[in-house]
Amino acid sequence: MRRFFAHFLFVLAAWTLVIKWILPVVWALNEGVSHDTYIYWDFWWVVHIALALALLYGYRHLFIAVIAVSVLEILIVTTKFILFLPDPEWTIWTMNWFVNKLFVLAVFIMLLIHALSRKKAYAS
Repeated sequence: MRRFFAHFLFVLAAWTLVIKWILPVVWALNEGVSHDTYIYWDFWWVVHIALALALLYGYRHLFIAVIAVSVLEILIVTTKFILFLPDPEWTIWTMNWFVNKLFVLAVFIMLLIHALSRKKAYAS
């Protein structure tokens, strides 16, 4: 199951790069505006890749890392939803962001539940 979560995190990181970096740059270049006009400056994809590598290859403090990143991601995404949903402004960018955050929330809830229920599986 660790491999599943690792691969899910790699896909999530790649998807995040596409919708928060590549698509915005291409869109901006097409509009003739500065390439960084629409970029959503977010580097959580780096954390996701690091955690995925730790899940695949082991890490001395893997359980603590999984719990810490999962809880932080869940708190951050939930807070962003609480702030956004009372008065959402739906654009292509906010819709991409929202769908991405739904998947982030889902994977980290599942990862947290799995890690807590199978702590020994996360001992390296």
